[in-house]
Amino acid sequence: MRKRIWASFMTVCMLLPLMTAPAVAEEAPKASGGADLAPSARSAILMDADTGTVIYEKNSHDQLPPASITKIMTMLLTMEAIDSGKLKLTDKVRTSEYAASMGGSQIFLEPGEEMSVDDMLKGIAMASGNDASVAMAEKLAGSEEAFVQLMNERAQELGMKDTRFANANGLPVTDHYSSAHDIAVMSRELLKHQGITKYTGAYQDYLRKDSEKPFWLVNTNKLVRFYQGADGLKTGYTSEAKFCLSATASKDGLRVVAVVLGEPNTKTRNSEVSSMFDYAFAQYTMKSLYKAGDLLGSLKIEKGDVAELPLNASQNYSVLMRKGAKSNDIRHELIVAKELKAPIKAGQSIGKLVVYQGNEVIKEFDIQAPQDVGKAGWWKLFKRTTSGLFD
Repeated sequence: MRKRIWASFMTVCMLLPLMTAPAVAEEAPKASGGADLAPSARSAILMDADTGTVIYEKNSHDQLPPASITKIMTMLLTMEAIDSGKLKLTDKVRTSEYAASMGGSQIFLEPGEEMSVDDMLKGIAMASGNDASVAMAEKLAGSEEAFVQLMNERAQELGMKDTRFANANGLPVTDHYSSAHDIAVMSRELLKHQGITKYTGAYQDYLRKDSEKPFWLVNTNKLVRFYQGADGLKTGYTSEAKFCLSATASKDGLRVVAVVLGEPNTKTRNSEVSSMFDYAFAQYTMKSLYKAGDLLGSLKIEKGDVAELPLNASQNYSVLMRKGAKSNDIRHELIVAKELKAPIKAGQSIGKLVVYQGNEVIKEFDIQAPQDVGKAGWWKLFKRTTSGLFD
């Protein structure tokens, strides 16, 4: 009995240090090669802008306050309205009393003041104007509330599952959150609008330049001046969110997006994003498969008003590769239905371009119909069927 008691006592003594020891911290995520690129960030991601390939991530799906990075979605909806013809850069935007009342970063719009869409975009992208963001929201949707609904609908379309918007500018409010991953997704989408870097990449400019009170703009994102190739996108700060940044830079045909949330100060924020950029450009390169406009193949259309539809690349198709990797391991295959039956709508998914490295699928591109194809009439089908009989 004494031996059993003594053995139990010794077992407890051996286990006690393990029971009382503090929990071991989870190892910080690292990029390929072992580098911890954003040690001070609460959340971070580094993504290839063209393909969406994630190079590095850390707590990238954590739902956090995004502060003024919110304005990326505000700018995206504005650019989409411009490209669709709903809005022009020369259109005037009138400032409501509500928009003028926004605190925080602002361009000091007066109630009733009118400013062009072009100048509003400068105020949002460079000065992070909360007032300009709300004025644009009201211009596009009639009210900020209606605009926020559009923001959330667009987020869902983009697959941003970690995001809920409650305002157009990112000022602190309940149930307004996003993630580094989702911010990178909407940043990629914004970058599809080539004109946006005219605003996000400018270091300084003026508003009301020819007035009695010109307003000097200096970009809150200092990387556009101090990091070669950087041309956007948006900074953010609140006491709750800390220092945040969604940044983009390009070099030698490779464009990347780096997002950090919850950094302790601007110096650390800029330093860690710069390190992320350095890593991407040192370690990765783009392999081009097709350039926009290149012929991919053709597709037979059953009973269509055209018998065969040429498929041209609607964009540049490329894949991200580690520098030094064997490019001859990369191959691709166009997979489309042998025949499709009319009618077909422009933009309809009709196949995919599958990219392999060895036997592993590394990327798939959706191939869409370039145009509408209607049903052919009986006379056209008859001539098409019988034409070979008389050749």
